[in-house]
Amino acid sequence: MGLFGFGKKEKDKMKDGLEKTRTGFWGNILNTLTGSKIDDDLYDELEEQLILADVGGEVAIKLVDKLRDRVKEKGLKTGEEAADQLRELIADEMRPEAEMALDGHPAVILVIGVNGVGKTTSIAKLADYYTRQGKKVMLAAGDTFRAAASEQLEIWAGRAGVPIVKAGEGADPAAVIFDTVKSATARGYDMVIADTAGRLHIDEQLMDELKSIKEETNPHEIMLVVDAMTGQDAVNVAKAFDDALGITGVLMSKLDSDTRGGAALSVLAVTGKPIKFVGTGEKLDDFEQFHPQRMASRILGMGDMLTLIERAQSTIDEDEAQRLANKLKEEKGFDMNDLLEQMKQIKKMGPIKQIVGMLPGVGDKLKDVDIDDRQLLRIEAMITSMTPAERAKPSIINPNRKKRIAA
Repeated sequence: MGLFGFGKKEKDKMKDGLEKTRTGFWGNILNTLTGSKIDDDLYDELEEQLILADVGGEVAIKLVDKLRDRVKEKGLKTGEEAADQLRELIADEMRPEAEMALDGHPAVILVIGVNGVGKTTSIAKLADYYTRQGKKVMLAAGDTFRAAASEQLEIWAGRAGVPIVKAGEGADPAAVIFDTVKSATARGYDMVIADTAGRLHIDEQLMDELKSIKEETNPHEIMLVVDAMTGQDAVNVAKAFDDALGITGVLMSKLDSDTRGGAALSVLAVTGKPIKFVGTGEKLDDFEQFHPQRMASRILGMGDMLTLIERAQSTIDEDEAQRLANKLKEEKGFDMNDLLEQMKQIKKMGPIKQIVGMLPGVGDKLKDVDIDDRQLLRIEAMITSMTPAERAKPSIINPNRKKRIAA
């Protein structure tokens, strides 16, 4: 039997254990660690799997070396024990959750990043996030370099329900931000979130402009937006901006269910600056505070149940959920009206693929599966095409009724 092969006894044990739910990337790690022999080849395999998850080479080597020490120190015998230690090591590398420096009146957050990383939408999400926490937020359209950048940010400001201060193309960005801070101070706002110009590539002109803005506005936070889907490119961008400006934190965009987010580890290792927020989708509320333990689980394909629970608590009507639960206990059970209401509640939580991807062992299985949320719309259309009697008692739907509903 080879290092990664399993006999009947081992297979039966795995069927009774965590292998039932942990698949994909996590399953590969578990399979690697669950063998009759732990040697250098095994650790080499772990390094490779971490790198495939967008963890940088140096960071992957460091993690595996630490795991090797812990296995020896603790005298670990089972793959499950070693795998749990690896998860803890990843969470440790990501450091504790970092708080934002919001003591100013108003607090000024300077948002920077190259073009195409989702900077504008991230600013709107950040504004919406703090607005929902009761903060009064104002936006500054400091990107006066890119054509229509101010107009684009204004659209997102409208969606987030926050005011914006802007100027014409070519205006001094530092002056725009200064005017915004002055207006926010006079009107009693808690926070100013300032957009800045980006480029397709990092260049000296961009860095000089950002340095000037930093000196003139003295922001409380310099938040760098990086695209999680670019993998190690995000690490290089983070290092360049941090070397030039001294960022205070990272906002990682596009961290949806298709992206493991291993680059988060490398960004932290290279800059030493914490990831504070992550964007997980296209909607305003597809945005959350960064939690190291949860991200460690996500990187290892173990799902993210805590975030799923929080999202459900914030979007699902508790009274309605209780009503449906009580109805399930009754003999008549669910009808089509209840199904329709339940579907509406689920849709509020976000894309189906993203929701299901938070379940342990499911995310990697869905990596290459196209889940079309329009299927829910089709089901909703069918139910709303039924009469009240048909929804209450689907058993009366005969062939003629089916034809009418289908039409």
